[in-house]
Amino acid sequence: MNRPGMPRVSMPSGGASIGRTIGMIAAILTLLVIASLSVTSCSVTVESGYAGIKTTKFGPNPGVQPTELGPGFHWEGIGEKIRIYQTLQRTYSYTREPNSDGGENEEITFSDVLGLPMTADVALTFRVREDKAADLFATWRQEFDAFIDGPLRTSVRAAIARETEKLPVACNAQQIGTGPAPALGLDTAAPVAVVVAGTPDAADCPGQLIGPGRQIVLQRAMQALQREWAPQGLEIIRMEWVGSIRYPESVLLAIQSRTTAEQNTRAALERVNLERANAEARIAQARGQAEANRLLAESIRSNPEVVRLREIERTLGLCPLSASTCVIGQGVNLAQLIESRDAATTAPR
Repeated sequence: MNRPGMPRVSMPSGGASIGRTIGMIAAILTLLVIASLSVTSCSVTVESGYAGIKTTKFGPNPGVQPTELGPGFHWEGIGEKIRIYQTLQRTYSYTREPNSDGGENEEITFSDVLGLPMTADVALTFRVREDKAADLFATWRQEFDAFIDGPLRTSVRAAIARETEKLPVACNAQQIGTGPAPALGLDTAAPVAVVVAGTPDAADCPGQLIGPGRQIVLQRAMQALQREWAPQGLEIIRMEWVGSIRYPESVLLAIQSRTTAEQNTRAALERVNLERANAEARIAQARGQAEANRLLAESIRSNPEVVRLREIERTLGLCPLSASTCVIGQGVNLAQLIESRDAATTAPR
């Protein structure tokens, strides 16, 4: 009820108040979503074992910032970019076949002192120093994976090639011309070698890539990499062959032929030694028999009664010793006499 002279006050309806409340809540939620998206798109989280490298386009010191960003949440402002470099120890395999590190052919190619082409798979273990990650990026300006596939792989290949070009694939390898290079998957001509039989092998010649020299080469190449990359903040920890070196087909065939020839030579020598041993055994036997005959002859010459005794034994006393011919009558059983004589000889006394 309104009194005369009093202002009239209108009361808001309940539905309008609820609508405004819902609208305010929706606006707040929208702002929160926009803010969270802005924070997510403009921030970078650096995990433990990694370093953040910030580059800026504006400000008093644009470019790569010299101080690395440690683990944690970092804001990425306008004109800023934060890149992640792994500082944990990592092993990367440069292989022909696809692996967990990459799907393309990353085998290492090199050659020996004769120019014979070879390839191999190599595993490299390394680590980026936390205080040198920014300097390493400032030098090469590449993402971490691109740096491994590019400059680091090139350096590994060059270090290995410098050392392999000082040694032959085999100490007895001789270059004889050119031919296809199937080991590299190429149709172009490449040097071909032959291994001469009868020349030093791995035991006499350690400086060959097909023997102990492959490990010598790898150790020297790793030392060269350590000298090259240590000042830039990259620690080379270990480098090793993955499997064996893929040697030229001509060398493998020549070495196989040489091995077969050496095996045949050893077998022939063994046969010669066996024949020589048998001949020496027969000679020794003949010498022994001759010596026995000589001793028997001396014994007979010194004891002529032995001869007469032997004659008596042979004739069983039936024939005169001076007779040149002896005829035994039919009534004499010669076999029984011989049996009786033998029984008397062997009977115990």
